[in-house]
Amino acid sequence: QVQLVESGGGLVQAGGSLRLSCAASGRTGSRLAMGWFRQAPGKEREFVSAISWIGSNTYYADSVKGRFTISRDNAKNTLYLEMNSLKPEDTAVYYCAATFRRLSSNHYVGDIEYDYWGQGTQVTVSS
Repeated sequence: QVQLVESGGGLVQAGGSLRLSCAASGRTGSRLAMGWFRQAPGKEREFVSAISWIGSNTYYADSVKGRFTISRDNAKNTLYLEMNSLKPEDTAVYYCAATFRRLSSNHYVGDIEYDYWGQGTQVTVSS
């Protein structure tokens, strides 16, 4: 089992920045692919970004490409999402997700591929 706890959300003005963190605990010695998803009110959960176990492969939704950066520190069992140039449409609850499955590139974007989820952290971007 893996437990995930997100932090770093908050209220920011458009154009601002936030850094989300996701601390993993439990069975973290094995290889975990990890990702960020978000869900805005009245909308379905959507893929934001993902990263392979070693961190050599990263994936981004088109809507955040060039503005968000995903990274991980395996020594600290922590996943990060650096969010810059935030827009009101980035407002959502952001969820950290993880899986031990060996994902092919096109599978990182699917939320059904992830077995472990955090409780989420709210990000609100005001205009």
